[in-house]
Parts: sequence; C-alpha cells; structure tokens
Amino acid sequence: MLDRVFGAAAERNYDIRIWDGTVSEGSIRPRADFSLHVRRRGALRRMLLPPSELSIVEAFISNDIDIEGNVESAMGLADAIGQRIHSLGALLGLIPAILALPRDDEAPPMVESRYSRSLRLLTPRARRSAESEIQFHYDVGNDFYALWLDPSMLYTCAYYRSESDDLAAAQINKIDHICRKLRLRPGDRLLDIGCGWGGLVMHAAEHYGARATGITLSSAQAIYAQAKITERGLGDRCKVQMMDFRDLPANARFDKISSVGVTEHVAEDRQPEYFARAFQALEPGGLFLNHCEVSLRAARRTHTLGERFGRWLWKRDQFIDKYVFPDARLVAFGSVVRSAESVGFEVRDVESLREHYMMTLRTWLRGLEKRRADAIRLVGERTYRVWRLYMSAGAYGFRTAGINIVQTLLSKPTREGIAGVPLTRDDLYRSNSNGTGS
Repeated sequence: MLDRVFGAAAERNYDIRIWDGTVSEGSIRPRADFSLHVRRRGALRRMLLPPSELSIVEAFISNDIDIEGNVESAMGLADAIGQRIHSLGALLGLIPAILALPRDDEAPPMVESRYSRSLRLLTPRARRSAESEIQFHYDVGNDFYALWLDPSMLYTCAYYRSESDDLAAAQINKIDHICRKLRLRPGDRLLDIGCGWGGLVMHAAEHYGARATGITLSSAQAIYAQAKITERGLGDRCKVQMMDFRDLPANARFDKISSVGVTEHVAEDRQPEYFARAFQALEPGGLFLNHCEVSLRAARRTHTLGERFGRWLWKRDQFIDKYVFPDARLVAFGSVVRSAESVGFEVRDVESLREHYMMTLRTWLRGLEKRRADAIRLVGERTYRVWRLYMSAGAYGFRTAGINIVQTLLSKPTREGIAGVPLTRDDLYRSNSNGTGS
C-alpha cells in the first residue's frame, strides 16, 4: 500500500517508517532532507478515506503522519499522491485495499472545536462574517504570534535588501518601502486597512510625520496597537481602532491608503466594491498601495467542468479554508488589476515580492519550531502543527511559483486627469523626512 500511495522505494528519495519500527528506505539519490513517519496502525486508513488533499493534511495535523526533518521539502507529497491515485480508475482500484488496512486499537484524537466550523466571507447573506474570519486567525493570541514575529509584530512579507538581513531589519525595510512608494509627507492623512498590530501606522507617524489611522477586525490587535502607540508617545499622530472598512464614515478622506494582506479575504466578485470604497475615500491625486497574495495556479486554470470537479473531489486548498483563514481565496493578479481599474484607479507601479515572502516564511517557521514547547503550551499541539504546516506550505508555494505576492501602486487621477507628482523609483532610495537613507 505504501508503494501504491507514495511510490516504490526505487521511485523515492525519502524513507518511510511505520508504527512498528519497520523502515522502507528510498533509494533515489540525492537523498531528501526529510522522512515520513506513519505513527499509528489506522493512520493510512484515515489518511485515504476519503482520498483527498484535505485528508492527507489532517493526518499530519492529528499526528497520524509526521514529517521528520524539513517540512517544506515534503510539501509536494500531496500533489504526488494525487497524481498516482486521482484518476477514477485508480481510485476504484484503491478503495478495496484501503478498506483492508488496519484500524487503530483505540479511537483517534478528536478535532478541536476551534476547527469544526465553516464561515462565509463578504457575502450579501453574511456581511459580518469577515470579522469572524479575522478573529478566528488573529485572536489565537498575541503571545503566540510574539514567539516568532519580529519585535514590531509585522505579520506580512518582509523586504530583504540583502540575504544577511535579519527579520527585524527586513520588516522595517518593508514598511519603509511602502511609505516611500506612497511618497508620504508630513501632514499626509494615511489610512492603513487591515493594520495588524499597528507597525506601519506607527512608523509612518514617527518617521514621515503622517497622521495615520489603522483599522483592524481583530480586537486583540487593536488593544495591543493602542497600548504601543501610547507607550511610544504617538497618540497625537496615529491611532488604531477596531472597524470594518465598509463602516468608514461616508465623508472620510485620506491622502494615502495602504492595504497589506487584505484583498486575499475579499471574494473575487466583491473586489470591485472593495476598490470602489477605497477610491471614494481617497483624495484626487492620492495614492493607494495594495499588497496582496495572488494565485499563479488560478491564472493557468481552464475552469472546465472536469477541472472543477477534480478540484472539488480532491478538496484542493481546503486546508487553508478550514484551518487557517476560513473562506479566503487567492485569485489571479489580472483579476485584482481589473477590479481596481474598473472603478477608476490607474496602475502606476507593480512589484513582485515572491522570493521575499519565501524567505520571510522560512524565518517565521524556524522561530516557531525553536519555540515549539512554548507554542504548544499557549495554543496546544494541534494548532502548533496547523501553523507549522501552513508556513511550510506557503514557503513551498512561493518557491515553486504556485503563488505570488504583489505590491501594486494605484493612483486616483484629478479632474484634469493628472495623477499627482510624477512617480519615479529613484524616490524610493532617497532620504526620507528624517534623513535616513537606505
């Protein structure tokens, strides 16, 4: 059964160890930097009933199957298994063999109630579900995130000017890069949508003299950010509040807007509405920086009936939906641009940060694994394993060009059609208002 699912030893470069200590050694060279451990008698049966990507993932989360070594390197296993067993004929031939696999001597662990729900995002029938989704992810606890994030608690892709940059430096590079792209000036009114723990708004106020407002749907983030703002004496220049972007006052106006890691959580058919609200809140001649993950796979899909049925049957991408960000969906970059342009925005600059996010995720993962005992104490082993898998899968996706992350600088033209002061990349590398070059 191992041969049918994972490939015969002559086809593998990694070892498989089962619960009784037996090892099936892969013979391909060079050797992989991980091995697979089937920890329980009933693990394979549960992993393959039903045969799907989600079942394979849940086998890891439940510690039925463990990856010893580099988890990122093993992230292609689900796709490899799918290629072997995904055809209807292969599945029909496999089912009798799966049913013949042994069961556990005792019942397997139950899934935590935290994960036994399904949410809808930004739909007319459930307008408030976005708040529940964000809280599901971020309100796992500030102390958990503090174990592996940088001191500024920046939970988005860092910007590595050099491979020798540590995480803290790379994250400051990122928020400074955003401030420069937005051409922030003293007195500019900045809105940061989905501001997280407030790192960007505090940096913009302290180093660029902006009057910055951050909004988040996480109460844990808002409370933390406001405390930090007070601690740093920035209360007269910036604030963070818990608010849905759609609840901004109709007359609210800003000179610059940033949105870092938000568009991923807006349904594709609702993105024009999202950009329209940003367009309304932005002053003519203002700039909007949208920083979001996009799917390169989505851009290559044919959307045939057979492809859609195959994705449904294999439960493609449902791990993220169920365990990480309920109902978040990555769309093709072209779709994001069409939505922005459809409401009047002009695209002024596009930058891919794919390799930067791969490096960021690897750094976060090392930090999480280093603090494993503390993480399990705070959130439990199952949640620790969810985040370990989530980060590893993300790093794998960015490394193999399955997903990308793109910063798009948008402008709102004036009535005369002028977008504002001419934009050049040279400005990104000049001194900011405090004279700190980069």
